[in-house]
Amino acid sequence: MGCGVFAVQAINLRRNPILNFLLVNRWPQLAIRIITLAGFGIVILGGLVGTPVGSQNISIVLLWIAWWGLLILFAVPILGRGWCNICPIPLVGEWLQQGTVLGPVKILRGISLHRPWPKRWRNIWIQNAFFLGLAVFSTVILTNPVVTSLAVLALLLIATGMSLIFQKRAFCRYVCPVSGFIGLYSQAAPVEVRVIDTQICRDHPEKTCLTGDENGYGCPWGLYPAAITKNVNCGVCMECLRSCPYENMAVNIRPFGKGLFNPRERKLDEAFKSFIMLGGALVYSVVMLGPWGELKLAAYLIGSPAWLVFAAALIFSVVVLLPGSLYLGIRFSGQRLTAFQLRREFINQSYALVPLGLAAWIAFSLSFIFTNISYVVSGIGDPFGWGWNLFGIADHAWRPYLSTVTPYLQTVVLLAGLGYTIYTSVKIARETSHDQSSLPLIGLSTALAMGHLWVLIG
Repeated sequence: MGCGVFAVQAINLRRNPILNFLLVNRWPQLAIRIITLAGFGIVILGGLVGTPVGSQNISIVLLWIAWWGLLILFAVPILGRGWCNICPIPLVGEWLQQGTVLGPVKILRGISLHRPWPKRWRNIWIQNAFFLGLAVFSTVILTNPVVTSLAVLALLLIATGMSLIFQKRAFCRYVCPVSGFIGLYSQAAPVEVRVIDTQICRDHPEKTCLTGDENGYGCPWGLYPAAITKNVNCGVCMECLRSCPYENMAVNIRPFGKGLFNPRERKLDEAFKSFIMLGGALVYSVVMLGPWGELKLAAYLIGSPAWLVFAAALIFSVVVLLPGSLYLGIRFSGQRLTAFQLRREFINQSYALVPLGLAAWIAFSLSFIFTNISYVVSGIGDPFGWGWNLFGIADHAWRPYLSTVTPYLQTVVLLAGLGYTIYTSVKIARETSHDQSSLPLIGLSTALAMGHLWVLIG
């Protein structure tokens, strides 16, 4: 595709025999899945029976500091949907649905109605709404161990219940707010699962990569691998690698951001997701890291008039103000566009916000994580705040890390995200020869990046 950096040939990790074994064999994946499932179980238990002090409760420090730090600083930017490979949330329901844990067994039958997900909702609008719903309650979820515990438990129960009713991973693909977050930014990540030779797929009538065989369940996301052109819905579960009899599946390392340049696969629901995620990162930074105590209090006092104003302002900003600004900017950019062209340019340009959105989340997380990472050590030593001293580390004193360099890191990350967003916007505009349609996006993204920098570093 194109020239320059995107002409670099992808590197197939399966060519390395050790990596191929680790990717295809079920045991490494199962072992990590069991560990993550146990970890989420500890999060639930800690929130229900542990101390109400968030910084001393394992549910807060394990989920919102350790897990979130690994997710946003490493897993999403590098592995894309790699977390979905080991995520514990759908596991129990999937095991019940499949009737087995270690691999396909013909004798056993799972417990599920296997109903297809309604065609009307085969998009990510529910994910968008779910994430917005969590966002307006985020201050309490991030600081109250009981609420954190109940939120995680609710996700596990919803995922399990949906597996007992619908086919495959309907929850992950259409409902899970974390999946929607990861899916959007996986388009920029350098890891992808793709078919090597599509002709081999066309000549294979059984399509076991989709339907499954004795070696693999088939794609639990309901995707036909030969038709995959973007990372958004590929859970990197490796089932297609196991069920392809021709070893025609590759796990590639590709140039960063390549998945953004796929004009046939851009959709309105994903376009709005880019605004929701970028706006969410900005709001989180303002509320949690900004100097405005009244705003933070309003976000915490759920149900109060101040909270209702906060929730309405958040939703209005990310659903109306940000996308409306881009739409009107393109509309009055001096180009003669039909209604259809205007809609397409709006959708196309919205994808250019993905790099800036990812950078905004990383920049926000750098402050939050480096300031609070020391709580993980003491939290492991006394997970429930009961006075334990496991491993002799419960008395580990709180201290912030890298506080002197964090502003510089945030500046570099945000400017890099802004630069790649501008590059992406210009490149996307040239696809349709509507070069001026990039100007509103460039102006909007620059203003948002500078505003975010001001909030973070003053």
